[in-house]
Order: sequence, then structure tokens, then C-alpha cells
Amino acid sequence: MYTRLLHRFYSSANMPPKLELIAAACENMGIGINGDLPWRLKTEMAFFTRMTSDTKDANKKNVVLMGRRTWDCIPDKYRPLKGRINMVLTSQSLDYGDKAITCKSIPHAVEVITRMQDQVERVWVIGGSSVYEAAMKSPHFGRLYLTRIKKKFECDTFFPAIPSDFVLIEDPTVPQGIQEEKEIEFIYEVYERR
Repeated sequence: MYTRLLHRFYSSANMPPKLELIAAACENMGIGINGDLPWRLKTEMAFFTRMTSDTKDANKKNVVLMGRRTWDCIPDKYRPLKGRINMVLTSQSLDYGDKAITCKSIPHAVEVITRMQDQVERVWVIGGSSVYEAAMKSPHFGRLYLTRIKKKFECDTFFPAIPSDFVLIEDPTVPQGIQEEKEIEFIYEVYERR
């Protein structure tokens, strides 16, 4: 009995993290234009900050995992995203010093995060498009938190197609129903793989 409990504890302690994706997309599934957001919604940005920053364990932080172009699009004054472990996926040999950890791929990032489990609570994938797509295909995919903005904006970057086996679920930490700011309606959706 005791050995079984120990085995269960140690095998769960080394479980690779689940990847939680967070994004906002308008009606044409656009997520960006010219390296910036096509809209300015304080409520939605506050939701992003709260979800990616808050932890239950005060001794742990969340990881924000992003592609290099997403990192480059974050204004200098906000880089790295504070209170979070910033991780950048890049095929280049870049060194961001103590601002961000670089990884070559999602499997590489999962490996690094697994070794840091005593410091990490959640892993948030924050873009861009190809990183979202790879994360949704990953065996480590956990959830997709998608803000659907009920308006069309001109965009040059788009959220990838949501797989057909993703289903909507409810999450008590996410506001329900239609939200509105600056006469723009939006709704928070949460998906899991069926």
C-alpha cells in the first residue's frame, strides 16, 4: 500500500505539464496585424494578465510560452511579462539573459518545464499562430481559452483551425456570457479535447 502511494506520488510529480492556450480572435479568426493587436480592450487584457499570472501556490509561477516573433512584438517596457517565467521558442541561437528561457520546440520546452516543476504551476501558450497550432497537436495539450471578439478587424495573423474533437466546457474562473467594452462584444470560451 505504502509503496503504491509513493509510486503514485513520484509518477505524478514528474508528469509533463499540460499546455493551456490563451488567445483572442475576431470574427475572421484574426489575432494580430503588423505585430500588434487589432483592438484595445482593457477588460480582455486584464483577463489575459490574471489568467497567465495567478497561481494557487505563492512559491510558484506560471510559464508564458511564445514564439520569437510574439516576444519581439511585446513592447520593451513590458518585456519580460512580469511575474511569469517567459519562455521563447526559436530555432536561432539567441540569449535573452535572465529575461527569458529559449527552447527549440514545444517538446524541448515541455522537457525543460518538467525539470522545473517545483517552480512552475501552469504553462500558458500565448502565440503566435504556428505555436498555437503545434500546441493544439501536442499530446500535452490541456485547454484552449479563446476570447471571441464579435467584430471583424483587418488582420495579417490568424488563429489556426480548432480541431473537430475540441468541445466547449465551463471553467468557474472565466466570466460567463457576453462581455462588452467600447461597443465591442466578446465572449470567453474554454475548450478541451473530447
